[in-house]
Amino acid sequence: MATRSRRTPRRTEALSRERIVEAAVELLDSAGESGLTFRALTERLATGPGAIYWHVANKGELLGAATDAVVAAAVAGAGAGAAAQAEAAAGDAAEAGAEAAAAEPGEDTAAAEDGAEVSVGVVSPQDRIRSVALGLFDAIEDHPWLATQLATQLSRSPWGPVTPRIFESVGRQVRALGVPEDGWFTATSALVHYVLGAAGQNAVNTAHGSGLGPGVDRAAFLDAASTAWEQLDPDDYPFTRAVAAQVREHDDREQFLAGIDLVLAGITAVVAAHTAAPGQE
Repeated sequence: MATRSRRTPRRTEALSRERIVEAAVELLDSAGESGLTFRALTERLATGPGAIYWHVANKGELLGAATDAVVAAAVAGAGAGAAAQAEAAAGDAAEAGAEAAAAEPGEDTAAAEDGAEVSVGVVSPQDRIRSVALGLFDAIEDHPWLATQLATQLSRSPWGPVTPRIFESVGRQVRALGVPEDGWFTATSALVHYVLGAAGQNAVNTAHGSGLGPGVDRAAFLDAASTAWEQLDPDDYPFTRAVAAQVREHDDREQFLAGIDLVLAGITAVVAAHTAAPGQE
């Protein structure tokens, strides 16, 4: 009589480092850093701790990997978004040119079409920087734990993957702007610190606003802050009182991008001054 050989049951989905990091991000989003434990992770992945430790040594490594995964997705998405916006803008320009040529028969329509074709897919360094900045802004907004982890990675582990990834995505565009080589680090640092600082503060404001209780939304919170500023002593706080009304109606994303534009304007001015300086190539 033939004996049956036992078959070892197979996992329906092979456990990988990528799946572990994905589950870690889900836990961080739902429960915060304190909720990310290896016990919670094993329950979510329906596996034993040994299988996880095979891929990730400790919680610190896991936090770093989760941070890098979110940042990588934000930067990649920003690049694709900038290209799509450029193509859409070129299409709009081509359509507008065709309409103008139809209205003015004397215009050279072939030249207008050639110009539109050249511009398709071309993204300026400024637009790429704005896109990366907004990608990180949205990622920090969507993942409340990310701001703290980014600060930790930049200060404690600048040799890890997160800091070089952010610096590379911004620094390439700084170089493309024509910034002199000895100013690359300074200009890139200024942009990166503004992006992470402003986006992190916005995330804190959002988190604080959501915890104010029922019936208290962002508009009510800003109105209260604005009213308090308006009531400050006019001799001690003349400027703060003067801008108090602007606090009520400001848009966080527009304000964030306005800050990016201010930094870019400064960088552009430095480049222009360097180019115009006597003896400079």
